[in-house]
Amino acid sequence: MTTALITGSTAGIGAAFARRLAADGHNLVLVARDTKRLREQATELHDRHGVEAEVLTADLATERGIGSVEERLGDKRSPVDLLVNNAGFGHKGAYLDVPMADELTMLKVHCEAVLRLTTAATRVMRDRGRGGVVNVASVAAFVPRGTYGASKAWVVQFTQGAARDLAGSGVRLMALCPGFVRTEFHERAGMGTDNIPKWMWLDADKLVTAALADLHRGRTLSVPDPRYKALMGVVKLTPRALLGGVSSKAGRKYGPKH
Repeated sequence: MTTALITGSTAGIGAAFARRLAADGHNLVLVARDTKRLREQATELHDRHGVEAEVLTADLATERGIGSVEERLGDKRSPVDLLVNNAGFGHKGAYLDVPMADELTMLKVHCEAVLRLTTAATRVMRDRGRGGVVNVASVAAFVPRGTYGASKAWVVQFTQGAARDLAGSGVRLMALCPGFVRTEFHERAGMGTDNIPKWMWLDADKLVTAALADLHRGRTLSVPDPRYKALMGVVKLTPRALLGGVSSKAGRKYGPKH
């Protein structure tokens, strides 16, 4: 039986990955900051699907937290077959309105943690000749808007570059770029959502189904919805100055829970 490790597993996209992978018979390593919620989630998934669900409490904004997950990913006696780097968060406010310490924390979680955990996982996966990594980014990666979008653009570029370097190794890497998903993300960031049209909201479970299908197909980039695929086509043809103005009206962007 294979094992999947999911960061930010207790809500939103991470929880949807956990539900789907457990239903498919994968053992899980669940990673988040809230031990109580992790244990409740692990118990529910074990009871419902009969899989083993390991709990790993870790704050990926800290050296200790990243290190503990690196150590688990490097354990060759109990290898991880699929890593889902989902942990993330957003800030309310424009550039210069957000404290520098908070901006640096975002880069720690979105970039440093993704780099280090992907590296720890793929070293073992390459030796075994198989494995997969899904790094959750955002369609905000394609829009010029603050540190959030910039960090997610880094995730996309890093993931696709690493996928090329590991081509033929049996290890698949994919950047997942969802749009607006109804999770705790906006509430935690203090963002309003009243100005977001209803048609732009995605269902987390359907998103995960599409993402896993894209990973199976060997894609290195997944925009898992026809509506957002169409929007990304428009984005490519729109001047970046205009995109910046549009994205500022939408607020600091969407993404998974940290």
